[in-house]
Amino acid sequence: MHILIVEDNAPVATGIQTALELHGLRSDWADGADAAQAHVAARSYDACVLDLGLPDGDGMQLLRRWRAAGLMLPVLILSARTTLQDKVEGLQSGSDDYLTKPFDLPELIARLHALLRRAGGRSGDRIRVADCEIDMLQGMVWRHGQRVELARREWALLQALVQAHGRVLSPAQLHDSLYGLEQDVESNTVNVHVHHLRRKLGAELIETVRGQGFRLGCSAGASP
Repeated sequence: MHILIVEDNAPVATGIQTALELHGLRSDWADGADAAQAHVAARSYDACVLDLGLPDGDGMQLLRRWRAAGLMLPVLILSARTTLQDKVEGLQSGSDDYLTKPFDLPELIARLHALLRRAGGRSGDRIRVADCEIDMLQGMVWRHGQRVELARREWALLQALVQAHGRVLSPAQLHDSLYGLEQDVESNTVNVHVHHLRRKLGAELIETVRGQGFRLGCSAGASP
């Protein structure tokens, strides 16, 4: 899964990115409103952490523009504006959650997972897919009751497929979830990771849709 961080304070943004990576979440950083707009125009994100006091515009206005344009990206406002009026305005402008600064990273991660859970139509962090049990918060997977160790990229791929909620993801979309646009990797790496996941978790877990990409197997299904 891929998170956009819109924050003009470099140390804060770096700290958030490090915490997200430890939880298996990729992220991009935009240091202003214009950069954030360019990022959402270039790719799809699973959620956004949005500061309000940006050097080239107000984050609240940016959020309103996104919502007016029909962008349904889940947004968590992270701001030093702490009054009740600020929080109400943020939620009424289209944010899905509001967290004030200073903040604790574990709470931010928990709130992001809650956003992703709701966006994925899940009632809990632990779900069952075919004969596998997946803990989306802890990054753990069991098959037939036995813990299965996944490499970081394998976990990122599985996250993306679960979060897609049955939609087909193209190889380019999955590549972006795993590596982003900046990294130059072999064109068949997504296929390699799919192969490894099928070997570890069962061939029925991931379905190939010819000419389109991959999705969670229709026969596998997913349940809380």
